[in-house]
Amino acid sequence: MEHTTIAVDLAKSVFQVAISHKAGRVDVERRLSRERFLEYLAKQPPATVLLEACGSAHYWARRLQPFGHTVRLLPAHDVHRYVRRNKTDRTDTKGLLEAGRNDEIHAVPVKTVDQQAIASLHRLRSTWLATRTARLNTVRGLLREFGLVIPVGAQHVVPEVRALLAESSDVPDLMRPSLASACDEIESIEQHMRAVERQLTTLARDRDDIKLLQTVPGVGLLTATSFLT
Repeated sequence: MEHTTIAVDLAKSVFQVAISHKAGRVDVERRLSRERFLEYLAKQPPATVLLEACGSAHYWARRLQPFGHTVRLLPAHDVHRYVRRNKTDRTDTKGLLEAGRNDEIHAVPVKTVDQQAIASLHRLRSTWLATRTARLNTVRGLLREFGLVIPVGAQHVVPEVRALLAESSDVPDLMRPSLASACDEIESIEQHMRAVERQLTTLARDRDDIKLLQTVPGVGLLTATSFLT
């Protein structure tokens, strides 16, 4: 019995669609705008839809499931092994079809809206953390050039720099406004990080699964909530 498989190469505005009614061949190919994509897939009989697990794949998977389609998100690194010749939208969809035939490739579970929202909070916090670390290291390095050493520990940097700006004449006047701005930026980033942590704390109070995870030794709020994504 034939089973239809639809491979979709997602993009920002134009999607490449390849429909296969029999393994090893492509029967229909379409290039669809973002507006026409859902309309076209809604008219197709229930099929297995293959998407590469990247970008907006989870969003589109949730939109396609109500049409009766079974959506499989395939890991990008596995799909890339099946893309032959030059990488194009057409070869990407053919690679998806071939990868979809390999039973050893495990699909990525489709995330719910809540799971994606939690993951987004973690990504924002991680981005701010990396930015804060870069700013702290920059400030430390700049002051070290003038013989001014900040004690070890991220929590010491802003207070020490503020004190140097207020009390020390060793900081060049030319640098003072920018160092003050750097301190303001670091404090602002820390406020954003604390806001995310408060959101996750509020979430943890209402979720028994998070509370259970936090009973495991060494598992704190951030680790427990990241498990849900």
